[in-house]
Amino acid sequence: MTEHDEIWLPLVDEPIGGIVAQIQADDPEIERLVGSPRRILAFRTFAYIRVGVKLGELLVETDLPPYDGTETWVDLLLRDPANRAAIAQEVRAVAEQIAADPRYGDDELLGPDEEARARFREFARKLET
Repeated sequence: MTEHDEIWLPLVDEPIGGIVAQIQADDPEIERLVGSPRRILAFRTFAYIRVGVKLGELLVETDLPPYDGTETWVDLLLRDPANRAAIAQEVRAVAEQIAADPRYGDDELLGPDEEARARFREFARKLET
């Protein structure tokens, strides 16, 4: 790992990484769309970029109160449901684009497939009886 790699990840991860992770957790469809290691890497890379750009656009378009030391400008922007929806839409769009990209078509998905999940549900039902 180079010196730049050590600096790059923490700078990208907060707060944008947390925003993307929260949106991903709130929308289970995103996990289905980007559920392989290569897709997740591409998804996070482009989602971080697009969320950062969208936050910048929203900052320019939104009148925020002067900074009083309590909330960051990102927190203030995300308090508005319309802004939050715009950010979520960007994240979802990235997931859909990655899922539609044929270069990732042969990637194995992370976690169990539907057959394995069905077998587990059947096993769990047997335990309940």
